[in-house]
Amino acid sequence: MHKQNWLITGVSTGLGRAFAEAALGAGHTVVGTVRNEKDLRAFEEVRPGHAHGRLLDVTDDEAVAGVVAEVEQSVGPLDVVVANAGYGLEGTFEETPLAAVRRQFEVNVFGAVATLQAALPHMRRRRRGHLMAVTSMGGLMAVPGMSAYCGSKFALEGILEALGKEVAQFGIHVTAIEPGSFRTDWAGRSMTRAARTIDDYDELFTPIREARQKASGHQLGNPAKAGDALVHIASVDQPPAHLVLGSDALRLVTAARAAVDQDIRAWETLSRTTDFAQGAQL
Repeated sequence: MHKQNWLITGVSTGLGRAFAEAALGAGHTVVGTVRNEKDLRAFEEVRPGHAHGRLLDVTDDEAVAGVVAEVEQSVGPLDVVVANAGYGLEGTFEETPLAAVRRQFEVNVFGAVATLQAALPHMRRRRRGHLMAVTSMGGLMAVPGMSAYCGSKFALEGILEALGKEVAQFGIHVTAIEPGSFRTDWAGRSMTRAARTIDDYDELFTPIREARQKASGHQLGNPAKAGDALVHIASVDQPPAHLVLGSDALRLVTAARAAVDQDIRAWETLSRTTDFAQGAQL
């Protein structure tokens, strides 16, 4: 198998760490970004000489561009870039402060965009490469109490789908990674939770928040197997534009897409009434 150079953002814990360990285990070289020196040292100890840590805040656009340029020079041409850094923001739409929504998009959307934009010119010149970003099953379906998070992931899904169609001509692949519930800290210490302020949402949302907290650490998904899946699609000639990870994600995404299809069919007649009777004017 061809040995690759990977860049993965957010490798200190969770799926990012699992992706990095799987790639390292397969013999690849991985540059992983973290937020502090302690995590940097811990990551580099995973496989000395092959695991390279870099300090990075993905919301600092100039820093992102600088790290990618430096890695291209010091480590080598990047074959795979995984925009993984992100976090969850839980709270009903009405109770979530607008500043918190903006921060969610800064990290989950613009942090990923900055990472991919920094890597793309290098891959385009080489006419090869694989850009990936971790969205979520919440980028293809939505649940109560996660409007900001799902909104950020839906936005990233749209960006990735358009990007894939733009760069296919250059031999560059783009994949949206859509995990379900994995046994990481995502729903625990990594989750940001908006304060409860409106009693009207208690009946709906209190059980949802409690169930998510109770499930943390017991989720169905195995992060190591998610890592293996990523390494696999990075090795095939025609990787998918979408990779759903986990049987729970498969079930929920399939149901959500079926509901959209049902609305389209049910209101098809009304949809057609909005055309000009004489057709398009060319």
